[in-house]
Amino acid sequence: MTTQTDPVDHDLVQAAAQVARTRCRGDNHTMAAAARVRDGRIVTAVNAYHFTGGPCAELVLIGAAAAQGAYELDTIVAVGDRDLGVVPPCGRCRQVLLDYFPDIEVIVGTDAGTRAVRITDLLPESYVWSDHQLDAE
Repeated sequence: MTTQTDPVDHDLVQAAAQVARTRCRGDNHTMAAAARVRDGRIVTAVNAYHFTGGPCAELVLIGAAAAQGAYELDTIVAVGDRDLGVVPPCGRCRQVLLDYFPDIEVIVGTDAGTRAVRITDLLPESYVWSDHQLDAE
């Protein structure tokens, strides 16, 4: 597998880190996400942790973006509170991001720093939900 890396949107990482520092409170909100909309706007959100499996920050962000009329996201990043830094999306978020935004880039953290990769590189040989839907006739 060849992983395509692109320049990192540091303003996006900074936006998520700022939300993590200022809006994450205790155990209910532990992660922040930021996404760059195709028109240049940045949308942010926090997770809603709950023992029943509340939504991750990336999923809350998708809803918040839609509520603002932002349906074309180019790049997304999640940052943990308590200076955890950039955190890659969980498996569920990877699948949802692929289904909603098959061309989105995701900023992930590594020992060598951060890098931006396509969602398809994080979820190779994946199940694509739209490929298995019946055509409406």
